[in-house]
Amino acid sequence: MPSNQYNITEIKQAISADGDIVKEYTISNLLTDSRRISNAPEGLFFALSGRRNGHEFIAEAYAAGVRNFVVKQGAEIILPEANFLIVKDVLAALQKLAAYHRSRFNLEVIGITGSNGKTIVKEWLYQLMCADKNIVRNPKSYNSQIGVPLSVWQINEQNNLGIFEAGISTTHEMNKLEAIIQPSVGVLTHIGPAHDEGFEDRTQKVVEKLGLFKHCRLLIHNYEQLLDYADDIKAKNTFTWSTQFKQADLFVFSGTVITKNFYLRARYKGRDIECLIPFFDEASVENAIVCWATMLAMGYSAVEADIRLEHLNPVSMRLELKTGINDCSVIDDSYNSDIQSLEIALNFLNQQNQHDKKTLILSDIFQSGLQPDVLYKQVAEMISAKKVDKFIGVGEALMAHKDYFNIPEKHFFADTATMLQNLRSLNFKEETILIKGSRSFEFESISRALVQKAHETVLEINLNALLSNLNFYRSKLKPGVKVMAMVKAFSYGSGTFEVANMLQYNKVDYLAVAYIDEGVALRKTGITLPIMVLNPEASAFDKLSEYKLEPAIYSFGLFDDYIKFAQDSNVLNYPVHLKIDTGMHRLGFENVDVETLCDMLEENKYIRVQSVFSHLAASEAAEHDEFTLKQVLNFERAFKQIERVLGYKVIKHISNTAGIIRWPNAQYDMVRLGIGLYGIDSAVPANNNGLQPITTLKTSISQVKKVLAGETISYSRSGKLLKDGKIATVRIGYADGYLRAFGNGVGKMLVKGKLVPTVGNITMDMCMLDVSAVDVREGDEVIVFDGQLRIEELAKQIGTIPYEILTNVSQRVKRVYFYE
Repeated sequence: MPSNQYNITEIKQAISADGDIVKEYTISNLLTDSRRISNAPEGLFFALSGRRNGHEFIAEAYAAGVRNFVVKQGAEIILPEANFLIVKDVLAALQKLAAYHRSRFNLEVIGITGSNGKTIVKEWLYQLMCADKNIVRNPKSYNSQIGVPLSVWQINEQNNLGIFEAGISTTHEMNKLEAIIQPSVGVLTHIGPAHDEGFEDRTQKVVEKLGLFKHCRLLIHNYEQLLDYADDIKAKNTFTWSTQFKQADLFVFSGTVITKNFYLRARYKGRDIECLIPFFDEASVENAIVCWATMLAMGYSAVEADIRLEHLNPVSMRLELKTGINDCSVIDDSYNSDIQSLEIALNFLNQQNQHDKKTLILSDIFQSGLQPDVLYKQVAEMISAKKVDKFIGVGEALMAHKDYFNIPEKHFFADTATMLQNLRSLNFKEETILIKGSRSFEFESISRALVQKAHETVLEINLNALLSNLNFYRSKLKPGVKVMAMVKAFSYGSGTFEVANMLQYNKVDYLAVAYIDEGVALRKTGITLPIMVLNPEASAFDKLSEYKLEPAIYSFGLFDDYIKFAQDSNVLNYPVHLKIDTGMHRLGFENVDVETLCDMLEENKYIRVQSVFSHLAASEAAEHDEFTLKQVLNFERAFKQIERVLGYKVIKHISNTAGIIRWPNAQYDMVRLGIGLYGIDSAVPANNNGLQPITTLKTSISQVKKVLAGETISYSRSGKLLKDGKIATVRIGYADGYLRAFGNGVGKMLVKGKLVPTVGNITMDMCMLDVSAVDVREGDEVIVFDGQLRIEELAKQIGTIPYEILTNVSQRVKRVYFYE
């Protein structure tokens, strides 16, 4: 049985529950929210009591297919074929089960706690170590009494490192989380005022937090932060850092801002070391030092730590970017609100360049540890600093402090319902709207009102996974090698400005598009990165200089056309890119053309060669390595000849996605990262956690029908069931990009965790699935592809390549972007 699967009898014993087992089930999925049921047949629903009583939602979970429940004593419920495990405390049972699961694995685990920076440090340590570790970590900010057990449940036998953060708000909580996480290495981040209200004083809070480390072999912490707590440190060994005390293991004695980076120098093991981090705000610098100390304490060399720290990327919380009404963009963060995550969300808002006007809808903030006057003054100052144009405050506390907000346009409402009643008067149009609210305000209703209604078939794009993939490839590059990200063909079907904004914010060096109009569209949405156009058309050359797009010149005819345009337009020294055909035989100057090309380049005042590049035909295939090597050698001869004539160095690039890993010596000055950004690379095994699929295509069931054996289904009467059964008609067809080749059982989709085949021909807007073996109903979710049913598998089903599957998803399919 897989490492995260248990039979229900074993679980009953593990959590010491009462109740009869009426039917044996395999459990792999822990559920706490009836609205978010997945893999129901293998789900175990915990009826937690919080703001809502989970027992009230058992019927809903049962209707969704869940058959196993953990309930509190006294909850007398009987449902057919359902098991009810009866316990005194449902939350304690969830924690006990997670601790039981954790005890089965002997892996290094880093436990992180503190007042601020837990999630950032956790995510940065993941970025820093994922290249050589198989890491399991909390999703999002799952660091609570519920979030930690759900996170630890993810551990499997492939993991060799766990990184889990633990958050507490009062006493007697940390011991419970320590028993679940069982860390061997502890990391203490910044201690500040957050959650002070839950403790008698700061000392009590610190001592409670130190409980996470009582069985650790190693604790990493700020030296001065724990000077008064020597007797409370139970870890066997410590590694300290400090900016004040020389006796710390890592004494950081110098910090300087250098062009939006922060240069740090420190004393470590009797010698000076250094690192450069791509942030300079105080909180980020401190979090980066914590990560630096952790890497050194865990055996990374100072040189390796420096290389990796320089490529850190901003940490994001859970955000969704959607298309809104009236040509708006909506950033949905409607489930949490604190001052730290507000800053992150505002940063993401500022990344969006598609609209000039930026709007924030914010609820009251709870559990900040600050007095209301102090808190909302900070909030107002932050919003002003982030240049929000329009502010809408919802909640009594915000109304009471509305005079603090000096915003060009501001509105305040006592509650969510009142704001919705006045929605029309707020005149949302052509603006980017950030919705940021605590869960209790139920801002999802605002999101529903502002998001454009669309086709129920949705392509979800995980921007965090995209950034993780970018970082994965960056970790494979030699120092100084640039990245050109390919965003042609609607970013391989994943979006235009949404993906480009993320890449720009995370400092890729170049973007590449296929045609000039694609580049123009990016410029119109605020993209300022250099953009190379791979297939420029002479009829649109005037747009190149207008929008600062750089053409790839691949033939003498195109060269002549461009020079004539430049002469007529008096355009001088314009950046161009020269493409060399080293064996792909698609576009480019061939080796025999290079000498003539050099003659044309000599003393040419109209162009300046920005780069020379070529394209590898089979970099992913070992059987073609000899041919690839020949291409690389041909490329070297060509660019050396060109550089000699030009008299200056140019950027050289030939490596595509697969070439980055398989041909490190061909990285030269820049690599072109294409489909690997989107989680697909034939040179990387599918089970490599360093690379993540970023897209999920999902739809839903429109209707379920009983069909007799032999009855025909779909056009041309092409489909039949061999015996009586059921079919589900789902909302996707070839007009959405699900090709006709998938029909008649060739294609398969996931319904309630089970693979089901297509039946009959795929129609324009719909197709049919054989769901005879699955309990389904109208409205159920259907997965076309995701991280489990991968795009590569769909491509294999119809004998094509993943590129075609991705780029065929049509524009009528709604895109939703997730950013955590």
